[in-house]
Amino acid sequence: MMRVIVTGGGTGGHLFPGIALATGLQQRIPGCRIMFIGTRRLLDQQALAGYDFELASIKCMGLKGMGLGNRIQSVLQLPAAVVEARRIMKRFAPDLVFGVGGYVTGPVLLAARLSSIPLCIHEQNSVPGLANKMLARIVDRIFLSIPCRYPFPAARTLVTGNPVRREIIEASSHRGVSEKKRITILVLGGSQGAHRVNFLVADAMDELAREYADRLTLIHQTGEADEKEVRSRYSRIGLQAEVKPFFQDMAGVYSRADLVVSRAGATTLAELSVMGLPAILIPYPYAADDHQKTNGLYYQDGGAATMQLEQELNGAKLAREIRNLFHNPDWLQKMSEKMKSLGKPEATDAIINECLALIEQRKAQAGA
Repeated sequence: MMRVIVTGGGTGGHLFPGIALATGLQQRIPGCRIMFIGTRRLLDQQALAGYDFELASIKCMGLKGMGLGNRIQSVLQLPAAVVEARRIMKRFAPDLVFGVGGYVTGPVLLAARLSSIPLCIHEQNSVPGLANKMLARIVDRIFLSIPCRYPFPAARTLVTGNPVRREIIEASSHRGVSEKKRITILVLGGSQGAHRVNFLVADAMDELAREYADRLTLIHQTGEADEKEVRSRYSRIGLQAEVKPFFQDMAGVYSRADLVVSRAGATTLAELSVMGLPAILIPYPYAADDHQKTNGLYYQDGGAATMQLEQELNGAKLAREIRNLFHNPDWLQKMSEKMKSLGKPEATDAIINECLALIEQRKAQAGA
């Protein structure tokens, strides 16, 4: 029976590719056991609920963006975290360990290397995180979502795309050109919402509602903090809106959308491209190494999205951008086609093929 550990977490952008890979392995190989080693954050627990995975977590902290005291504490915790991860390795005996990003991957992959287990990492963003830069030296394969300027070792690096959850790939085959009289805008700030995006969109809707109230629908993922205020604002201006802190059924939500206003996280962009959903991107300006801006440029340069920098944006400007797209349906359709052309629905299968080849190679070496 094959056993695989997937490790990472802290954001949906790390978790969802791992979930896509894990469920793809289970579908391909009946009886495949998956252990997911993540953080102890509530988001991780919610995202992983309902899947047939064994779950574990280890005690560790990140380094980047921390103060000196926290960085020292993180380094001091590392040996214990590696020992804890090695105990898990001995108990579970994985054939391969796969890291999807986040500080938890470091000690888990170090423990796996000490046990001579095949290792892979996946970098979702155009600018890699600190953990993946460091781990690239010891892993067998490095998978990229989109081309990356960082000099990963060419012989071990493949641009495969970003694994997308199976239900979203299935939904993409049913999405065609909209014939609806109403236009549905989907607003996403990431798995935990985005305060500034929430109220930029609400301000834009104050202007657009007078003009488009009879043919505009909003689906808005706000995160917990802003849900009530955003719902109240839409109610006051008479706009039809579905507002929730978090949507579990993203395949269903994507299927109803005509245009997306979103942050520029790599996993969200991978899902939008598979679905062929045109987007107005507002990158998170404080993302590590400004990677969301670099992500967004890739899709903007590809003609699939427009990008607005948060510090240069207000409600009136966002309203103009949305209005321009409403008044140019041919442009919106071309953006949709360009977005679809950038999608890589085969990413999960491509990565699984490489992982299985690594496992077979290691077994052959062990038997030689």
